[in-house]
Amino acid sequence: MKLSMRRDRKEASPASHSTAEYGRDAVPVDNPHKGRWERSWPTIACGAGLFSDGYLNGVIGQVNTILKQLYGKAYTNSPAQSNVTAITFAGTVVGQLFFGYVSDHYSRKWALMASTIILIIFAVLSAGSYGAGGSLGGMLAALTAWRFLLGIGIGGEYPAGSVACAESTGELKSGHRNRWFIMFTNVQIDAGSILSTLVPMILVLICTEDHLRLVWRLSLGLGAIPPLSLLYLRLKLEEPEEFKRESMKNTKTPWMLVLRFYWLRLSIVSLIWFIYDFSAYSFSIYSTQWISIILGEDTSLWKSFGWGTLVNVFYLPGAMAGAFISDWMGPRRALYIFVFLQGCVGFLMAGLYGILDKPANVAGFVVIYGIFLSLGEAGPGDNIGLVASKTSATAIRGQYYAIAAACGKIGAFVGTYLFPIIQKNAPGGTDSVRGGQDPFFVSSSLCIFSAALAYFMLPHIGQDTITSEDVKFREYLESKGWDTRQMGSKEFQMRSESSVDVLNGEQTAEPVQKV
Repeated sequence: MKLSMRRDRKEASPASHSTAEYGRDAVPVDNPHKGRWERSWPTIACGAGLFSDGYLNGVIGQVNTILKQLYGKAYTNSPAQSNVTAITFAGTVVGQLFFGYVSDHYSRKWALMASTIILIIFAVLSAGSYGAGGSLGGMLAALTAWRFLLGIGIGGEYPAGSVACAESTGELKSGHRNRWFIMFTNVQIDAGSILSTLVPMILVLICTEDHLRLVWRLSLGLGAIPPLSLLYLRLKLEEPEEFKRESMKNTKTPWMLVLRFYWLRLSIVSLIWFIYDFSAYSFSIYSTQWISIILGEDTSLWKSFGWGTLVNVFYLPGAMAGAFISDWMGPRRALYIFVFLQGCVGFLMAGLYGILDKPANVAGFVVIYGIFLSLGEAGPGDNIGLVASKTSATAIRGQYYAIAAACGKIGAFVGTYLFPIIQKNAPGGTDSVRGGQDPFFVSSSLCIFSAALAYFMLPHIGQDTITSEDVKFREYLESKGWDTRQMGSKEFQMRSESSVDVLNGEQTAEPVQKV
């Protein structure tokens, strides 16, 4: 039986306000009285911090290449080679889960501020990694530790930054909301990835290969600049309007009800994100190595980084075009169409790898590989975060998003370990044709699987899905006897006569008792 949650009007205080004044429809989220910049800058400030994710995760691939050149087998034969590149993902998972809880139960803004400060501090400390007595082992251990802690800050950008960014887009014009979210989340990650290869290339040209120790330290240290540039804007942020109205920060979350309502959808979103990051981050970290193998050992380091930069540039067309396509097609359709096409191009890449892995054909390799990456960005790259942020209610969105994103980072963590193993176990070893083909066979098969999951299992996502999802979640909670008047900030609690009916634009005079 559905339990009513309306207060008896006879018992209401004379000072009680009407539902028309305090219901959700009293102040629309897309408030037309705000100017364009006033409505847009919170979206920018919340989402743009993911630039640091793209840069700091991507630059370690170039640092890894430099460390191998500097220290040879002392580095490549040690666990540090895998730890330095992969440990950030472990820290990111911790940060996502921790800040996911904090952003739902305390504050979106201050979770975001904390993650920003962590990014600044540990980007600088990573650049200054030093071992006692100048030992290589101590320096690599320090770098690994700082990278783990840096990952915690990166992780905070997902549930705090991206979720607040999605909620802030509710104040923007309908029909443009998806593109703004994507432009200041995934496009920022891709822009960071491009600079993560461009900056080391420029530094190598400036410092020359005789000063590579300075190059890798500067490459890491410059990662502190993007979060530092956002610090002031984020300090000025207010909590998103949706969060003020729908959060459970002032009450106990009914976890069993939440799990019953969202477990299947969260599992599908998490699995798609796991598969995407398994391929995307692994390819980005090892792309410089593949290009070096194709170009040959005698190729200068800056040229290798230059080709890597060109590869990363292919991320942007797909991501930017996908931002508009997501508004036109909808996130679900864009995701399954483009990830299916990515799988097809991946199989083509694997089939032609024997031809493309020649120095004379490196341009062909970069173009086809770039198309493969671009399609991935237009599909899951742009839309999986959008799906994760819009398929759950505001009250638990930070944790829902954090779990899905953490599964993605676990996929990236697993991929960075498995890709070298896949290549080493290929007939002929890492440097053979099969060593290059097999990662594309694995990744392309997973792309087709992701397309099927998205097509058959994801719901439709429209421009107003955040609001409609909150309505559905409230209706579900009330049907199970949970008083939804406990939701929202103190300002919004206990002021509407019916939390469900007011949301749907209706009012009833039925008196109620909470059971």
